[in-house]
Amino acid sequence: MNILAPPRARLGIEVVHDLVCPWCYLGLRRLLRTLRRRPDLLTDISWRPFLLNPDMPRAGLPRADYVVRKFGGEERARRLYASITEIGRAEGLQFRFDRIRRTPSSVDAHRLVRWASAYGRGAEVVEALFAAHFTDGRDIGDTHVLTDVALACGLDGPAARGFLTGDTEIDAVHAENLRAHRLGINGVPCFVIGGRHAIAGAQEPEVIERLLDVAVVEAAEG
Repeated sequence: MNILAPPRARLGIEVVHDLVCPWCYLGLRRLLRTLRRRPDLLTDISWRPFLLNPDMPRAGLPRADYVVRKFGGEERARRLYASITEIGRAEGLQFRFDRIRRTPSSVDAHRLVRWASAYGRGAEVVEALFAAHFTDGRDIGDTHVLTDVALACGLDGPAARGFLTGDTEIDAVHAENLRAHRLGINGVPCFVIGGRHAIAGAQEPEVIERLLDVAVVEAAEG
């Protein structure tokens, strides 16, 4: 160890996201790719809920009904999904919108992330939930599916189920969603770096890296 080497910068990164947002899955993958090529940085990532569909019934909606409500019809949705699928493929993501039969409420999935974060498994659960929904077409509003995800990420399955069958953290998820809107965040993903700089959208790693550099300089200047 070189005792003369300057300490590595530590940055807080808030990931404002919704687990039913394909752009958030893409944006997260690009953020993580950026961080892997910057081993000089130490980061603390926190997961901030955002509800794209705040009025979604807790049981979700059949996919066909949701597509009509959200996009006005299947054809527009198909064009959008084809574009996302192609972009995702370049990032190593497999979007399989054809497998999704139900669009869930994401409230319980966000609750699970908050619960998992207390055990140091937030990042693993976020990625597993994205994959479960967008690649496997599983209903991440279903308690059984969420419990399976928790178990696959090394968490206590029965404890996760017990948590999910209660109402703990529901108010917190809605409060975080309201906080995001009050901060002017109207779309996701949005990455808030160092508590001061925000960047919205699934940006390319080069764009994210430039903002990280600005935040590092500011942190060093105190």
